[in-house]
Amino acid sequence: MRGKDLLSIRDLSTDEVVQVVSRARQLVTQPFSSLLSGKTVALLFEKPSLRTKMSFDLAVHQLGGHPLYLGPDEVGLGKREAASDVARVLSRYVDCIVARVNSHSSLEELGAYASVPIINALSDLEHPCQALGDLQTIEGHKKVLRGLRVAFVGDGNNIARSLCLGAASVGMSFAIASPSGYGLDEDTLSEARSLAVSQGREVISTVSPQDAVAGADVVYTDVWASMGQEGEAEARRRDFKGYTVDPALLEHAHHDAIFMHDMPAHYGEEVPPGMLEHPQSVAYEQAENRLHAQKAVLELIMGGRI
Repeated sequence: MRGKDLLSIRDLSTDEVVQVVSRARQLVTQPFSSLLSGKTVALLFEKPSLRTKMSFDLAVHQLGGHPLYLGPDEVGLGKREAASDVARVLSRYVDCIVARVNSHSSLEELGAYASVPIINALSDLEHPCQALGDLQTIEGHKKVLRGLRVAFVGDGNNIARSLCLGAASVGMSFAIASPSGYGLDEDTLSEARSLAVSQGREVISTVSPQDAVAGADVVYTDVWASMGQEGEAEARRRDFKGYTVDPALLEHAHHDAIFMHDMPAHYGEEVPPGMLEHPQSVAYEQAENRLHAQKAVLELIMGGRI
């Protein structure tokens, strides 16, 4: 994997996913190294961020490298400058580009023209680094990944897509409950089912939150309207009525199930106020683990250490 792009969770083999998760857990107690000493990482962000920006900035710093943040007003990716030109220029300055973009096609264009690795820090299609941190959090609480059941309640968005594919690749079952027309695309479900079935697991898509959550070891939700979908927010609030993850829905899961949310949360929509402080919630630990998972990814791609 060293020197290659991470645009999708698909770019990691099952062994690499397991290795990243294992290494991320080690890095919780081994935060600093000089692996990236003398190296610079560009953080090219079109979208605002709290967890992703902080965790990548600190991850590069704690590995001995130099992070350089480039916001939307500084670059104007695809507007002020073509992504192909940005890729070529940054490749002459930095050793890796971490990109948080509006469109996945921008990532693909960066990857096609850059001579340094590109890491997807979120696109409209996927969020692989979030999924890797999520798997680290799950394994930290459950001690294993294989054989567990993850239930996702909400929009079939970039988070759901990466989590579905990542979970299936390591032998977990995955169920998603979404209103009609909002579920994961059939290509993603088909690919995830192939991965899961080969390991004796299943991938289910349903419109019933109760059916998805039944017997789950992990219950996960996300906002109903992601960044860029603000104009759809009112319609989505109507369409997603009944898809709020609250203590009553959580009772359908295993008694020791954990509750996850990638944040930011829209209280009163996908979760009621206080849900992230529920005794079964691991949302804040989940946010912290982004840092450790990011460092493991950087080690794999830039250092070949794992």
